[in-house]
Amino acid sequence: MAGTAPWSGPQPAEWWERLAARLIEALVFGVFYYILFIALWGFFRTVGMAEVFGGRLPGVFAWLAAGLAYAGYDWWAHSRHGRTFGKAIMRIRLAPGDHPPRVLLKRTLVYPAPVMLMGIPVVNLLAGMLLFGVGLLILMDKPLERGPHDRLGGTRVVKDLR
Repeated sequence: MAGTAPWSGPQPAEWWERLAARLIEALVFGVFYYILFIALWGFFRTVGMAEVFGGRLPGVFAWLAAGLAYAGYDWWAHSRHGRTFGKAIMRIRLAPGDHPPRVLLKRTLVYPAPVMLMGIPVVNLLAGMLLFGVGLLILMDKPLERGPHDRLGGTRVVKDLR
């Protein structure tokens, strides 16, 4: 039948809706990162370690902690609610919404867990390429627009028409 969608169920979320949801979350976790960085910089300065590794130590620890918090939040929110706060604002969600937490943990380990590595010099290049690749694969996967993390978790990000 002409004009019929090749998938059943809810309509897939557009790439820009997914990107906007992640940018909203990145703004919040970015603020968390900067607060943590300032606190760690003050701590390392106080104990006389401000110049260890060329002064990069507070940034590395702040990225690891903020990235771990973001990955943990992503896993928890998808496990409990099927969406993060960014997805809720953009009115998109995971489908189906009944995945066991261990399956969603695998999804989270592919993306967004590599964000933790973005503060480590040299490794950040590899993490950035991985994250860019995930986004590119979402754009290329038509019509469902699923990334490797979606495929691993058996999920789709769909429009929430409630």
